[in-house]
Amino acid sequence: MRRISLIDIAGAIVLVAILALAPMFVSSNYLTGVLTVCAIYGIWASSWDFMSGLTGRENFGHSLFIGAGAYTAGFLATIWSTNPWLSLPTAVGVAIAFSLLVGFPTLRLRGPYFALAMLSASAILQRLCLIFWEYTGGEEGLYGLDPLIRSPLHYYWFVLAVLVITVIVLTLLAQSHWGLLLRAIRGDEATCQAAGINVTFYKIASLMISAGFAGLGGALYAHYQLQVSPPLFSVVVSITVIIMVYVGGIGSIYGAAVAAILLTLLTEMLRGFGEYRLWIYTLTLMLILFFLPNGLIAPLWRRLTERLR
Repeated sequence: MRRISLIDIAGAIVLVAILALAPMFVSSNYLTGVLTVCAIYGIWASSWDFMSGLTGRENFGHSLFIGAGAYTAGFLATIWSTNPWLSLPTAVGVAIAFSLLVGFPTLRLRGPYFALAMLSASAILQRLCLIFWEYTGGEEGLYGLDPLIRSPLHYYWFVLAVLVITVIVLTLLAQSHWGLLLRAIRGDEATCQAAGINVTFYKIASLMISAGFAGLGGALYAHYQLQVSPPLFSVVVSITVIIMVYVGGIGSIYGAAVAAILLTLLTEMLRGFGEYRLWIYTLTLMLILFFLPNGLIAPLWRRLTERLR
């Protein structure tokens, strides 16, 4: 990963300023809501990219951490009636606990065990939500969560700030000695082990960090929707996040966040096409992934910055 330059910082400031000011120029609660969801998807995509993008171990069950964080917020609000702000750190802790539970036995192994375990764990949690419907609300989920911030605009700014902090923290980690080791593990895990590097520790630690931010995003989503339901654990959520990362440029962190924002906006802009919306969206993704295997956002930004220097 290349070092952060002044052009990168200037570009990030301009983008964040546009995102922050957009609801003030177009006064619409609908737009503010869409941008809030965009920012939450940005948190999920960048968190997935940190672990799977850097280590090369694909996580097909990222929705496990997202759903765990969201349901933690739901339980705290509807059963224990705690302060809604307490749900944010608690959701992070619960998501990290799930990452240890699934990651510790599977990340030691080579092959597809981790991907299959994550996929299975998220599916199991989704079914358990339906089986124990007396506590989880079944298919309808849990309702009655309190908003963290009453004003939709202020809540959007808060979520956007969380996204910015998430990307900064994960990017700095990715550019540190820690990130160098994670990319080395992706390149040749056997050589890293032979060099005395505790590969399992670094993989599990990166999964814990990834899960923590995903759980935080899940809690933010729950307090935005004011309800949680089993589809948050679905494989569709995980695949959507993975596609966003590949469009953004895997391993770039910032590219995943920007792609998440653009693709979420694209789905909303295509609503006018009715039943053809999914066709157009799928065709667009196929063209990007087929002709741009390294992604769109990060490679495009690298080319642009090289010309500006």
